[in-house]
Amino acid sequence: MTLKKQTEIQQQSKEKLLLDKFKGQLLDPLARELISKVQWFHLKGLSQNVSELYPIAITGKGSPVLLLHGFDSSFLEFRRLVPYLSQQHQLLIPDLYGFGFCPRPKDSTYGLEKLMSHLIKVLTELPISKPVGVIGASMGGAIAMKLARHQPNLINRLLLLSPAGLTSHQRPVPRPLDQIGVWFLSQPKVRKSLCRQAFADPNKSVGAPEEQIASLHLAIPGWKRSLAAFARSGGVGNCGKPLPPQPLHVIWGSNDRILQESEKTGCKELLGNRLEEITNCGHLPHLDQPKIVAERWLNYFQ
Repeated sequence: MTLKKQTEIQQQSKEKLLLDKFKGQLLDPLARELISKVQWFHLKGLSQNVSELYPIAITGKGSPVLLLHGFDSSFLEFRRLVPYLSQQHQLLIPDLYGFGFCPRPKDSTYGLEKLMSHLIKVLTELPISKPVGVIGASMGGAIAMKLARHQPNLINRLLLLSPAGLTSHQRPVPRPLDQIGVWFLSQPKVRKSLCRQAFADPNKSVGAPEEQIASLHLAIPGWKRSLAAFARSGGVGNCGKPLPPQPLHVIWGSNDRILQESEKTGCKELLGNRLEEITNCGHLPHLDQPKIVAERWLNYFQ
């Protein structure tokens, strides 16, 4: 594909136009910098037309690392971790299928199977060296486990950050409860509350920049429809067993107020000494304690 043709295709992408618009409005300089690293890809067998392009932030040099964000979030979740890792690694940060700034085809399904097929396309079609490391946060941690088992030759090590969905069951949400749940999640006060709940010390760590990023992707066409479909699918669950063969380490915040107690208990039984709990940290270690997360990645597997 010629550069001119690629540019023409990118100009047709509504998601790209919106993200370009948001870049100038962002309050967080690290988020603005990460948006500037986004590339848009036509993924064979997944993209249904020339304007259906999938965003991946690509930055840094070195061995490749795939970073997977959590539920109802985006690649911007890793904005504070990137500066600590980009000097030694090429970082690949996609928006998961049906989330972030991805396109939402009306006739598509949304759920774990589609999340997996999208990531496999990313790993196999992008011109990157193999195998890759994976860092997965919250729901992204559960997806990382499943991906590592499914593609053992493509993944060489795993770091999970407060993983959700390892031991909990998938729970399909019937109509009309799926629509009610999406409406609830769209309310500004709810989003502000959830954003604050995810940090260890919200009074210190959460302000207008964090609240802005937590809700930015709601403007993408199809957000409500795809999120409701994801809820009806049952979401992500039961991804922990069996443990994958690759080296695995898990970081968990001592101030995590998002994970349910049953999930915490199940994770402790499943992971054993692979699980490390760190202080002054909530559900988002890569935002609360990015330096510690980077140190574990750079040093733990040596």
